[in-house]
Amino acid sequence: MDVMVPSKVNALNGTTARLPCTFTSCYKIDISRFAMNWTYKEDLNDTEEIFMTFKHRMTVIRTERFDDRVVFAGNLEKNDLSITISDVQMSDSGIYKCYVRNPPDRQLGNASISLNVVTELPPPRDSTIAVVMGASVGGILAVLILSMVIIKCVRRRRKQELISDEQKMEEEGKTDAEGGTEEGTKHAYSLPEDVY
Repeated sequence: MDVMVPSKVNALNGTTARLPCTFTSCYKIDISRFAMNWTYKEDLNDTEEIFMTFKHRMTVIRTERFDDRVVFAGNLEKNDLSITISDVQMSDSGIYKCYVRNPPDRQLGNASISLNVVTELPPPRDSTIAVVMGASVGGILAVLILSMVIIKCVRRRRKQELISDEQKMEEEGKTDAEGGTEEGTKHAYSLPEDVY
């Protein structure tokens, strides 16, 4: 079983944060056996605190930290176990873990998300340089590939011309040889006229 989450999510203080979690399994979900937990811990050394679980039905465990701000936002039929946390606070920053068990799959799957609550989101990175570099490298690669294709085509054409020239020469050689033999045969068997 594989559980997929982003390693890090940035959320603006006071907004709603979505923590995505999806999983793949060889088996379809059987609601009577399927189990899922969402946990939170402030840092790596802290103990995990379960705040949402699924055993026969989805249950949000009310905690002092989240109260009623956590909502299941996924879709079990699509193997989506995502949640949302409304009105995120600075104190909500930490490590969130999504655990999944889907018998008869023997493996227990889990993955961690680091939620970082900030007072302002970092400006988007200027990707102009990356785009220019990518385009340049792509252009150079395209030219190289095109050159290699042209060279290969030219070589193949030359090879075919050489082969056809050799075949022509062989055929001409055969024709000459056959012609010579026939003429020799005629001379061998033709009698001079003055014999009679």
